[in-house]
Amino acid sequence: MKTKTKKPVSEKVRHIEANIGLSEENKQLVSDALNRLLANEYFLYTKTRKFHWNVEGPHFRSIHLLLEEQYKEIAEIIDEVAERIRKLGHYALGSFKQYSAVVDLLEHDGEEVDDEKTILVELCQDHETIIRLIRAEFIPTADKNKDDGTSDFLTGVMEQHESMAWMLRASAK
Repeated sequence: MKTKTKKPVSEKVRHIEANIGLSEENKQLVSDALNRLLANEYFLYTKTRKFHWNVEGPHFRSIHLLLEEQYKEIAEIIDEVAERIRKLGHYALGSFKQYSAVVDLLEHDGEEVDDEKTILVELCQDHETIIRLIRAEFIPTADKNKDDGTSDFLTGVMEQHESMAWMLRASAK
């Protein structure tokens, strides 16, 4: 009876490829889509924080608290997206230079923040942009590359953005 020779435990393993039933090409394509989502999430997080810090007006308190809830939820999404990329065996982007190369959203350039309604509408539009990207590009990419786990994950992220957009829309009336 032949036995397999095992590597000594002391040998350092540099990288173990994620052997999860997806080709490397499929994992790369899905990871690229997820990194683009990550960039958009980070831009939205930053914009939401900025508006949270600088909002003024008669509804300051309620908008300030709403935006705090939302940036905390977006921060969790950011972490989950980055971890999903790592589960596929790839690396998550992590700098504004990298994000800027693939992001779809625009920064809010002004030093001053616009009126309350404009803030709510702009953030709502950003959430809706992410929803459309997930629905039209990111889920189809996961589906095409046979990654049901990412497709399911993205559906959940999309639903979170639908809820946040709804809250912003309802608050902007």
